Amino acid sequence: MDGLENKQLMREIRLAAMTLLARREQAYKELVVKLLKKFDDLVQIEQQLDYLVSEGLQSDQRFVEMYIQSKVVKLQGPMRIRNELLSKGVSDNLVDDGLREADVDWFDVARRLVARKYGEHSVSDIGAKEKAKRIRFLQYRGFSMDEIVAVLNNSD
Repeated sequence: MDGLENKQLMREIRLAAMTLLARREQAYKELVVKLLKKFDDLVQIEQQLDYLVSEGLQSDQRFVEMYIQSKVVKLQGPMRIRNELLSKGVSDNLVDDGLREADVDWFDVARRLVARKYGEHSVSDIGAKEKAKRIRFLQYRGFSMDEIVAVLNNSD
């Protein structure tokens, strides 16, 4: 590849990355995976993404913050959010810091989810089978057993 073709490739990779970022915040590794589908030069992709990071156009920290807030609005719990972020290639430390700094009352999020899904029906009014169903639902949504027990016991 000559110098002109190389510069053209770098411009195309940068434009493709910026187009993806214009739609929504994206994790670094998420961008790498998407760009590799279009371009086969990992070195150039990482170089262009590093430029975007240095320019402040891509930030995994900003991505984590936005992702957590969007999932809280959807009433998802911290364990599910954590697993999804890790699957997108975000580092453990960044995920843990983001969840801690989000300052979210996860008990309140779980309470709102239970109220939306099941209304104001008390757990004492339901059988063991229904209670187990609610526990599984809240676990699937990413809440810890502490949060689940607290919410189900307070709905009496």
